[in-house]
Amino acid sequence: MACYNHPLYPLLSTINSPNPLKLTVTGGGTGGHVSPAVAVITRLRERSAHEGWPLDLLYIGSVAGVERRAAEELGIPYVAIQTGKLRRYFSPQTPIDLLFRLPRGYFQAHAALRRFRPDVIFSTGGYVCVPTVIAGSRMGIPSLTHEQTALLGLANRVAGRFATKVAISYPQSASFFVQGKTVLTGNPMRPTVLNGDAERAANLFGFDPSIPTLYITGGAQGSHAINIVAHGALLRLLECCQVVHQCGQGPDGSGADLALLQRAREELPQHLQARYRVQAYVGDEIGDVYALASLVVGRAGAGTVNELANLGKPSILVPLPGAAGGEQEANARTLELEGGAIVLLESNLTPDSLVEQVCSLISDPAKLASMSQGARKLSTMGAADLIIDELMRLASPGE
Repeated sequence: MACYNHPLYPLLSTINSPNPLKLTVTGGGTGGHVSPAVAVITRLRERSAHEGWPLDLLYIGSVAGVERRAAEELGIPYVAIQTGKLRRYFSPQTPIDLLFRLPRGYFQAHAALRRFRPDVIFSTGGYVCVPTVIAGSRMGIPSLTHEQTALLGLANRVAGRFATKVAISYPQSASFFVQGKTVLTGNPMRPTVLNGDAERAANLFGFDPSIPTLYITGGAQGSHAINIVAHGALLRLLECCQVVHQCGQGPDGSGADLALLQRAREELPQHLQARYRVQAYVGDEIGDVYALASLVVGRAGAGTVNELANLGKPSILVPLPGAAGGEQEANARTLELEGGAIVLLESNLTPDSLVEQVCSLISDPAKLASMSQGARKLSTMGAADLIIDELMRLASPGE
């Protein structure tokens, strides 16, 4: 592969027509695995345009995963492969996955890689990354696996053994790999999150900027547990703050929680209706919502915790119980240890406990400021560029 117009590769000035960087991206299943891929791809395109080197991309994902939509929105060719689920518990599906789906996914990934011939593979986790990284390893294609959480997921434990390098978001994750295999990069963040404007959000929702704002989120699908507790606490919450509530459509797509919360809003006194906005999703306005929010209540997925740290947002985190061996609680505790969050376990989550925590924090600007400083201790700005630098090193060995 040719050198590129980047400080790491000064030889590009001697090359008239550099070959493109051919990158295969793989990973998905959840937004936490897709968001870093989108952030790196977006930054890669910016750098290739600015620095003058061509870029050729291929995304290998699952048949029905959320990564397909992300790739389509980015205009990247997409290859879907079979993937089995790696489980820490017994399931009658496990033998089928191990004996049929995973091997089939391996050969499908192998065929896609053979056709595309990438210089390097970037893997962001999820079950779909395992056959792709293994196939790449067998073909001699270098790869970089990115781990977003403090506690490794099972898929990345496997993929990391075959990857050339592993990019980690927390220093303690290095203990899971052989010495020298990891590089601390942090977790890359979508540009839309960084460029928020509080005034724009206040205008969008019709909020009073002088009143504190609470942002409640349960991730892309929403959290039924958080939604129901917020419903029970709604009247009391609105007496101390304004609320933007992203509730999702639910795992079955029925939108039952959204309908319930919309009815609750209609039953509020008029002056409190103006303080509450509920919607299934938050799109490109996410940066504006964060900019307006004084406090965030949400799950503790890697993407959410990363955004809270980089933006310095105080939070009350309700980890998803049992998520991937407890990785959400590990993420939340890491932020709590720095003073940036309060962890409220779902077993202790009630309308009373939520109101008590939210209203006491919202009424204490000094405490919120201290939590903001604590959250920023885990900030890893520039993660996308660090990951890109590693990818280019792997793609151009010896240059």
